Amino acid sequence: MSKASRGRTETKGPAGRPAPASSQAPAKRGKSRAAAGPTQRQLRVGEEIRHVLADLFRRVEFRDPELTGVQITVTEVRISPDLKQATAFVTRLGRSDVDAVIPALKRASPFLRSQLSHELRLRGVPELHFQADTALDYAMEIDTLLRQPVVQRDLEPE
Repeated sequence: MSKASRGRTETKGPAGRPAPASSQAPAKRGKSRAAAGPTQRQLRVGEEIRHVLADLFRRVEFRDPELTGVQITVTEVRISPDLKQATAFVTRLGRSDVDAVIPALKRASPFLRSQLSHELRLRGVPELHFQADTALDYAMEIDTLLRQPVVQRDLEPE
């Protein structure tokens, strides 16, 4: 009898192998999945959805008058870990009034989702949510701040 097995009775699992000490798998160490960022599959599916949505916005005529003739750019798609929810970040080329188009995109969401189901090879097509992409506006604001004379003076080498 070895030191490790004293005081314990070994139970036999399938195929006569010793069963694990507890029925639960050992806890993983390190960061949780949510803190570690999206998985490779989430990134791949999100990028595929972005491509299909961008193609749909480029070539499909929408019945909604608010979407007729509107050029929409999909900058990013983030998808939930269970692949059931997708948030598409959208912007309008050369314009900053994308917030006015978000309600129309929400109304067109069922149509877009059905079109996604024809293009994607997924068991279930995620529910679409749309959000205005403010990253470009924020970058332009930072650029404007960095070009101010007061900031330029501080950035120059002495």
